[in-house]
Amino acid sequence: MKVSRSSLAMWLTGAGFLCLGFIAGRSPGAYEATPFSEPPGWSRNAVWYQIFPERFRNGDRGNDPRPRDLVGSWPREIAPGWKISDWTHDWFELQPWERADGKGFYVHVQQRRYGGDLQGVIDKIDYLKGLGVTALYFNPIFESPSLHKYDAAMYHHIDNNFGPDPDGDEALWAAERHGDPSTWRWTSADLLFLKLIKETHARGMKLIIDGVFNHVGRTFWAFQDVQRNQERSPYKDWFTIKRWDDPRTEENEFDYEGWNGVKELPEVREDDRGIVTGPKEHMRAVVQRWMDPNGDGNPEDGIDGWRLDVAEMVNPLFWGEFRTWVRSINPEGYLVGEVWWEDWNNEKMFNPAPWLKGDVFDAVMNYRWAREAVRFFAGKGTKITASEFSKRLEALLAACRTSNNQALMNLYDSHDTDRLGSRIVNPDLSYDKRVGLNDNRSYDLRKPEKGELQTQKLMALFQLTFVGAPTIYYGTEAGMWGADDPDCRKPMLWDDLAYAPERSHPFGTARPLDENKFNKDLHDWYSQLGRVRQSLPALRTGTLSFVTTDDGRDLVAYVRELEKERVLVILNNSGAEQEHWYNVPEDGRGAKWSNVLTGESVSPVKGRLSTKVSPKSGVILRQAHP
Repeated sequence: MKVSRSSLAMWLTGAGFLCLGFIAGRSPGAYEATPFSEPPGWSRNAVWYQIFPERFRNGDRGNDPRPRDLVGSWPREIAPGWKISDWTHDWFELQPWERADGKGFYVHVQQRRYGGDLQGVIDKIDYLKGLGVTALYFNPIFESPSLHKYDAAMYHHIDNNFGPDPDGDEALWAAERHGDPSTWRWTSADLLFLKLIKETHARGMKLIIDGVFNHVGRTFWAFQDVQRNQERSPYKDWFTIKRWDDPRTEENEFDYEGWNGVKELPEVREDDRGIVTGPKEHMRAVVQRWMDPNGDGNPEDGIDGWRLDVAEMVNPLFWGEFRTWVRSINPEGYLVGEVWWEDWNNEKMFNPAPWLKGDVFDAVMNYRWAREAVRFFAGKGTKITASEFSKRLEALLAACRTSNNQALMNLYDSHDTDRLGSRIVNPDLSYDKRVGLNDNRSYDLRKPEKGELQTQKLMALFQLTFVGAPTIYYGTEAGMWGADDPDCRKPMLWDDLAYAPERSHPFGTARPLDENKFNKDLHDWYSQLGRVRQSLPALRTGTLSFVTTDDGRDLVAYVRELEKERVLVILNNSGAEQEHWYNVPEDGRGAKWSNVLTGESVSPVKGRLSTKVSPKSGVILRQAHP
């Protein structure tokens, strides 16, 4: 999650949860590192898939949200006539209930619900497995009234609209004392999530969830108690209260610290060691609950780790404790921090190394890598040369340990950015800056064309062959496009659904009519690359060395090596066919080489390997074992 000055205003004007991080976060430079522990081996071999649950798949229409399920979310007034949105409609077209009050698309889009749920994920696990995915990252799934769930009402229950019995789950909540873990029950949504974990693990896949522990929502059970009971609440020290209500006046003077000033998100209080004792102990119980649900000491029935939201804004001493909890339950537990913007206004991203050198996180979401790749492959006026590209990548790799580099989430897009396809359509905008229609009316929202999709395919080949764990945002492989939040959170494209074309514009501007359907060619390309990565260990944990950076021909090539396996990757970023020559090392001159994407065999001639590479394309060559 991210936020900017413009997005703070969005909360108040109704444009919603548009986060564009300018935050000056907290560097862990003063943190005293404990002995370093390696990221789990599985995370260094992973291909990730990020799921935004409300928009992935509606597998159970019986649990679809109702108007009362939205109470407490922004905007707070539920529009008359509200109903669940059609999964396949034109995204920008206002529905009848949205047109009635004239407030516009970017107010009502925050009230839309499409009914994505856990059953939908279970139904599509084999789709993900076939894509070559080995690990799933879920945006928040805990109970919350919003579509995005970054404003938790509780951490110890899965959102009841993600499970099969919303009303029954509410009855179970009411029988609990939320501050007492001994009273916690398992709701139908909780149990379905445990089934999802089991189904995932049965396929050899891992699963992590979003941990949003810096702040909660206004409906969070402990904050609600503070609002009701004021100074008498046993949870009054969980939050930073600026002023208590005076019961002698009609006015409600109650005031508190919201995350980055956003009152929708009460901030959890910290001291000089991080999150204070009360909420910290509650969070520890939550970690235990989801990492070893049956409490038998075997974590196989639990999640495999956490993605930690706005991690740079929490004292790293707390994250050190958090890591201890996680690793004591599951020695292979994985922690990835959202460590992103040090200074959004000046486009300065954090160097994540301080969070990775100590015993804090295993990885971060690698937005720095994404920015450089976008500049090289998609940039026009902002494009960097092949040699500059390789230089910047080598600097990124040099900043962190090898094992951490292998575990970094290498992503192009997420719930907090414009989608990759749209980024290519809008090539020269700063990464994650003015990439939404709310703050840039000239942003081009059309569908990517053939040449732009070819650029995406080349970028995918780079992503699946470079150092780091490739991370695919749901639908990128299916051809989804869209501007920054909320337009990057459209319902998933599926090949068994017929979608209306996109013809509407949120501000009434003329636009092309764009067919909206599952892109099988793009999907098959991602699937092939996923299989290739899983079949070649050198692409996952091998060393990397650049062998070609040709600025004149816009050509880059690198070799990945692991033990006796050698893989040559050639990226032709130009608009013309290029021939690449590789001087084969002495130990490989007698070996055969094969093009792993076509199956074609090739042999060096006098120690040189010649390869022709089509425009905006790449080749992966594997040296056969001697």
